[in-house]
Amino acid sequence: MSAALTFGPTSTADEVATGFAEEIKGKNVLVTGTSLNGIGFETARVIAKYANLIIITGHNPERLRLAEEAIKADVPSANICSLTVDLGSLADVRRAAADVNARSEPLHVLIHNAAGPIGAFKLTAEGLENQMAVGHLGPFLLTKLLLPKIRSAATETYTPRVVFVAARAHRLCNGVDIDTLAKLDEAAYNSMNRAAQVKCANILTASEMARRGKGVVNAYSLHPGMIFTNVHNEEGLRPIFQAAGLVGPDGLPIANPAGDRKWKTIPQGAATTIAAAFDPRLDPFSGAYLDDCAVATETVAAHSADPVTAAKLWAATEEIIGEKLAFDF
Repeated sequence: MSAALTFGPTSTADEVATGFAEEIKGKNVLVTGTSLNGIGFETARVIAKYANLIIITGHNPERLRLAEEAIKADVPSANICSLTVDLGSLADVRRAAADVNARSEPLHVLIHNAAGPIGAFKLTAEGLENQMAVGHLGPFLLTKLLLPKIRSAATETYTPRVVFVAARAHRLCNGVDIDTLAKLDEAAYNSMNRAAQVKCANILTASEMARRGKGVVNAYSLHPGMIFTNVHNEEGLRPIFQAAGLVGPDGLPIANPAGDRKWKTIPQGAATTIAAAFDPRLDPFSGAYLDDCAVATETVAAHSADPVTAAKLWAATEEIIGEKLAFDF
């Protein structure tokens, strides 16, 4: 890799992966949320060009099959494993983790890309609010259960990574409400606020994992960029995005939204994930938050940069999932 490599807001995942091809070679990577036409799919697709193994996950078996076929059509040499998992179900997360742990390969990179759908209030079978379960509680448990396999990928010259796809939208709330992680009344539910809280939890978890990991595992969170997807046209949500000046009356993205917000393509949106997973220059910055393929921790809202809050969230999450994520073994 050339130290002169630079990437920015218009860089694509392909460009970043090409730049770090030597770092990706030989790696085994798991990416959650890899449905077609999403940044998780694009992340998996470009990694598959160089990696030893790419494990793709999703909750819908048919969508997962289509994603695998599309990657294989583009990268015939790809070594792909498909894993169906409902991250909103702690029981199913345990089942899926057991399947991964039964494999012989170590796991070099775990990328948490999946997110629960923004929309109507929904409880999981275990009584957890769905967005928080899919976006935070399930991924936390999955990380815990896969940690021995992740740690086994470490060498004297390589530290494995856990990556959380968060968002700049974490600023759109007053921070994660730790008291409602496990239980949330429908009357108190606001879909956009809850989505923002999940992203706060992702950022706090990455920073706390880095602190506790002490170089055993590196963790990062990131903002992928503002990418137009079907969610912007969902019933009940379009008015919110219209009011924010992001989409017009026709539901299509406004070319130049106000402020510093600029739309990205899906390939551009996946670029920062690739950087977080493979850029070796990030090794000294475990716990960092990335934007446009670069460290941007200084842009994190105060409520998501507080180490005391991060520690409280970690402890509360362990209590809910019934598992302690320990690095001292």
